[in-house]
Amino acid sequence: MKEQGGSGCKSHVVVESLGRPLGSRVRLCFYSLLLLSTIIVMVLFALPSSFLQMDWWTKLSPVSYYHIWTNQSLWWVGPIPTTLPISLLTTSPPRPPTLSPTPPMTTLPPPPLTTSPPRSLATSPPTPANKYHKGHPRNFHFIIDQPSKCMTENPYLVLLVPVAPGNPTARDAIRRTWGNETLVHGRKVQTLFMLGLPGGPGAQELQKKVHQENDLHQDLLQSSFMDTYLNLTIKTLVIMDWLATRCSNATFAMKIDSDMFLNVENLMTMLLRPDVPKVNYLTGMLMWDRPVIRNQNSKWYVPFEMLADNTYPTYTLGMGYVFSNDLPKRLVEAAKDIKPFTIEDAYIGACMKRLGLSPTSPPDPWQWKAYLSKYNRCEFSKIITYILGHSSQIVDYWMDLKKTPGPPCP
Repeated sequence: MKEQGGSGCKSHVVVESLGRPLGSRVRLCFYSLLLLSTIIVMVLFALPSSFLQMDWWTKLSPVSYYHIWTNQSLWWVGPIPTTLPISLLTTSPPRPPTLSPTPPMTTLPPPPLTTSPPRSLATSPPTPANKYHKGHPRNFHFIIDQPSKCMTENPYLVLLVPVAPGNPTARDAIRRTWGNETLVHGRKVQTLFMLGLPGGPGAQELQKKVHQENDLHQDLLQSSFMDTYLNLTIKTLVIMDWLATRCSNATFAMKIDSDMFLNVENLMTMLLRPDVPKVNYLTGMLMWDRPVIRNQNSKWYVPFEMLADNTYPTYTLGMGYVFSNDLPKRLVEAAKDIKPFTIEDAYIGACMKRLGLSPTSPPDPWQWKAYLSKYNRCEFSKIITYILGHSSQIVDYWMDLKKTPGPPCP
């Protein structure tokens, strides 16, 4: 009579086990398990190698887990910030460490575009940013370029405007106003727009319109990163790389947002002052001791894994800052050693700190305004920058400032 439902050592005859000492039963159980293990090992060694390479077996193999934890190509420091899109660091294949010569043409055929939005790190394998540094500008290439623009125009000041591909209204407003100022106080000024790739539904059609717009105006620059808010750091570094490689003969350059009113005459007056340096110079509305925001619900959230410091270095507010044109090349080089984070103006401040430099307060800080409370013609005749609400305001205020007869201030 056998024990019902039993297995292993419990499957022996109950009558036999009752008359047998406890030590004998334990030894019998041990020898049975040892024999069973030996048979399993011998069977595994006898299996063909093709069987062991099957996918299901590989996934079960403890060796695979060893390779996951020891493979350096999967190395990552800290938890993965699942709230950020992978496009921040990996939107195009990496480029060689040096730029290849640019062909003598203005535009190139548009590349294949995806119609899906950037994937999130929550659904994609992590990219070791601090090893491969996908955020560096030379990991991308220009789709639309103006390689000879600075050589033919020889500008004193270059205005670079980061703008979304699908915002031609802002570009047209700037072309009609301060972007149309090409000779100011006897110095040449050049305005160009920096774009990334469109994404989502209709991306192919939008890309065609971008090429048509550039054929008409010849003032667009477009690189192969996805044009998103969280990619502004990449966008700014691509601007710096373009200035360093295509426009090194300019004396000054300015990164200025597309929703800004810019009084180019007052800016040029400031740059022509004898006390304004022409090297190692970066100025605008300065930010000191600004805390890094860790609130995940904030637009300006930066996870600890991107930036460990709790306070940003001194930087110039990203609405618009001007710099001597020797800096772009050095900023691009400094960026190789600084992990990219999403607050682009503070990132430039971090690059300046890496170079042992700091932004400088402008000669007249009151000229660099932030948000507008109410339009005043006299005030607009004195300032350099103002943040506006929409593109139509740029046109309205510019027309009033420039076309209204009589002095702006009573």
